[in-house]
Amino acid sequence: MGRTTGAVGLLAAMLALPVTIAPAVAQTAPPPQVGSAAATPDNAILLTVFLRHDQSRPLADLNAQLAKQGFYKAFPPPGIEVVSWNVVMGIGQIITLRLPAARLREVNRVLEDTAWGAYRTEFYPTYDYKSVGLAEHEKAH
Repeated sequence: MGRTTGAVGLLAAMLALPVTIAPAVAQTAPPPQVGSAAATPDNAILLTVFLRHDQSRPLADLNAQLAKQGFYKAFPPPGIEVVSWNVVMGIGQIITLRLPAARLREVNRVLEDTAWGAYRTEFYPTYDYKSVGLAEHEKAH
């Protein structure tokens, strides 16, 4: 009887858990951009992108895949400012972009379409704090 009660209790607990099953759906192409394509002080974000190499494959294979997928043709999208683009040994590439916040999805889609497979991607959206931080530093002295 204890065994049956335990099984019934487990089943009841499992049924009480909210379960949401939804199909995985790829994003559709981003809508055309409206307005300024350039970042301005009131709309700009910085986006640091880590493109981590797949170290199980030779560099020539990775470069061939990037060429086939059109990575360098599509990235960065027109009007997106490249602040820095570095190769970091053992990691891959680290790219910092300045862009209008409204274009974040567009940049993401370009990387999904052209970099996946050769790289594992990580994204770190930030904002420029330099002037604020330096002003606070000056006030402290």
